[in-house]
Amino acid sequence: MLFRSIIEGIRLSLFAIWSNKLRSALTTFGIVIGIVMVTTMVTVIDGINRSFESSMAMLGQDVIFVQKWPWGFGGEYRWWDYVNRREMEVDYASAISDRSRLATAVSAEASRTGSIAHGDEVVEEVSIDGVTASYMFTSAVEIADGRFFTEEEDHASRKVVVLGYEVAEALFPERDPIGQRVRIGGQRFEIIGVLEQQGNFLGMQSFDNMAIVPINTYRYLYGLRWGISIRVQFPDEATLRDGQYEIEGIMRQIRRLDPAEENDFAINRLDMFEEQYRAMTGAIYGVGIFLTALSLFVGGIGVMNIMYVSVKERTREIGIRKAVGARYREILLQFLVEAIVICGIGGVIGIAMSGLVVHIINQYFVAHLGVFTIFMAFMITTITGVIFGFLPAHRAAKSDPIESLRYS
Repeated sequence: MLFRSIIEGIRLSLFAIWSNKLRSALTTFGIVIGIVMVTTMVTVIDGINRSFESSMAMLGQDVIFVQKWPWGFGGEYRWWDYVNRREMEVDYASAISDRSRLATAVSAEASRTGSIAHGDEVVEEVSIDGVTASYMFTSAVEIADGRFFTEEEDHASRKVVVLGYEVAEALFPERDPIGQRVRIGGQRFEIIGVLEQQGNFLGMQSFDNMAIVPINTYRYLYGLRWGISIRVQFPDEATLRDGQYEIEGIMRQIRRLDPAEENDFAINRLDMFEEQYRAMTGAIYGVGIFLTALSLFVGGIGVMNIMYVSVKERTREIGIRKAVGARYREILLQFLVEAIVICGIGGVIGIAMSGLVVHIINQYFVAHLGVFTIFMAFMITTITGVIFGFLPAHRAAKSDPIESLRYS
């Protein structure tokens, strides 16, 4: 019986919507805006979260970074205290590796932007990274083709290079790059490896637009006067917490700091970045939920007003239905279903528009429209229809049949 009432309510509501197409379209407009806002917010946050997790994996798990500059996330950043610090040195990596009991791997790296050429093909704005051979263990890079360089090749300053996926594809779209020669900084390098495709960091910086060379070769090309970073990897998160203090003590010994002196180096952890990231996305959620709720409230008020108008116009119809035996529940359900259908149509249009918006966003940033987001949007439209359609439906269901029949 309930199922038949719902089917009948849907049929009557679709007839009423079709009979008043312009009014129904204007009514759903507010719902469409609200659904587009909520789905866009959720898809962007979901896309950022997926990209963030992937990016953290690319940077390496259970790793700390020993650097001159601390990572700054809001608040006062006392750059004037850091600018005169001594630069890091490549030899710190071997010193830490020799003295640490907890670290599983230690690497040094430096980076700059440059171009890579092969014949007439040139790739600009490539991140050229000089690293030690142990970088393979302290980062999450994987070799798709070829191999990584050895410690012997690093010590001998061999001109070998491992290309990122995008660089290899741009320079050698139709042939194997292994063994080919490219020009970096005016010097000829032999390609010995190509990295697996990694993707972007938060949809912006590409991890595939890079080239990795031995750090002593990098020293020969560009020098190592500044910008050196030391990566220290630990076997797990618990060891990392203890290892952080061990590395701090080792670095103080290497720098020969007195007990009263402050550290003239920074130990940065990925979880520091993650904490600030979670706070940022929480704030985005808060603002997005407020704006979405405001849009849906305005749209819901529009639905309520239109439903009151619909009830008024169909007063005589309601009286006839009640006179022939229609009960409170059936009249209430009819108008509730009509409100839900109006909101549902707005939801379908909103989700379709959100798909287009997500496609546009993905051209410049990251967004992900998942099944859960679509389901959530339909649930929101249903709840909106029930909440804002209840009072008009209740008024129709409680109306006096005699008075309704007299209405003209």
